[in-house]
Amino acid sequence: MAENNTYGGASGAGCFKEAVSVNTGRVYDSCSSKDCLEDLRVYFTQCGQAQINNAQNVKCRRVEVIHVAMDVESVPFNQGFCSVDLTFYFLVTLDVYTACSCASAAPAVVQGLAIFSKKVILYGAEGNVRSFRSDCAEDICDCRMPSDAPTARVQTVDPICLSVQLTGCPKPEDGSTVVPPTINGIFDGELLSCPADQYVYVSIGLFSIVSLERDVQMMIPVYDYSVPEKECVSAVASDPCELFRRIRFPVSEFFPPRMADQGCGGDHQ
Repeated sequence: MAENNTYGGASGAGCFKEAVSVNTGRVYDSCSSKDCLEDLRVYFTQCGQAQINNAQNVKCRRVEVIHVAMDVESVPFNQGFCSVDLTFYFLVTLDVYTACSCASAAPAVVQGLAIFSKKVILYGAEGNVRSFRSDCAEDICDCRMPSDAPTARVQTVDPICLSVQLTGCPKPEDGSTVVPPTINGIFDGELLSCPADQYVYVSIGLFSIVSLERDVQMMIPVYDYSVPEKECVSAVASDPCELFRRIRFPVSEFFPPRMADQGCGGDHQ
């Protein structure tokens, strides 16, 4: 007796119907990175730098990746390979303690920017196709989408702040202090790169995946249209207790997983 399989809300998913052509992005090459970024200078606005100049100690509260600028170029004499230049922009949030701060007083929160650049070589194949779309603006530059170069994609998780250092001695600059206006617009003022009384340097642990993709047409099997089977539940309920009863009991919050449950090998008690 044949089973009535369902997959992703598609009834009869076990019955192949037709093959269709779809336009999608195919990953030609990718790599993962585990980078330890040591002693990145943190740049501040004039107001933030004034607080850093008067600081006796700083602590790193968190680090976020706010933008990654990418540039893809073909590698000469290496057919199909491309260099991907990456520039990571980190929003660094610090707790700043000054000599005037009382023991019970909360530290001042100061945000700055750290920058890191790297280059990777990946295989992106070759293509000489120019694509045009009908659902774009009237500007001809918007409708023309050059696809002779592959598209770079970067995925990251939240970085780890490994250490932070407050010092009056500047370290050698690498020259990569150009901040795009869109990044500078996040801060209340212009970021300064000139000499200062005190400097902040952070070391960051960064995990990332870089891939090169191309738009291709692929043939895929179709079983049925995917119709959601789960009913939408309104987040606003007339009875708040009824809404609370729909929330599952947070078992994992009360009983954290053991080391053996994390997939670690060996017998741990």
